[in-house]
Amino acid sequence: QVELVESGGGLVQPGGSLRLSCTSSEPITGIIHMGWYRQTPGKERELVAVWHTTGLKIHGPDMKDRFIISRDSAKATDSVNLQMIDLKPEDTAVYYCKAANPGNEYWGRGTQVTVSS
Repeated sequence: QVELVESGGGLVQPGGSLRLSCTSSEPITGIIHMGWYRQTPGKERELVAVWHTTGLKIHGPDMKDRFIISRDSAKATDSVNLQMIDLKPEDTAVYYCKAANPGNEYWGRGTQVTVSS
């Protein structure tokens, strides 16, 4: 069973930056896309950014300028990074990694990002 392992969350001051990483436990056969979503209490999970195997990068509304997704080709398995800049308190959320291939979706357990002074 594929597992997605996230890292890089934590506490950061407004205006600061963080880099999240997500790596699969094994190569995902036929992977279609891999990326990040986030969720705050009482709200639905929302798209942050997804990398598609065609090279297309898809972002949620108003996410493109401050959330930069990239594939980490140096890893032996499937891996993406999310560079987050100019963070705002409203970016506070649990950030989840997701990957998909035909017929399957895989989710990580989430990593907490807190933006506060």
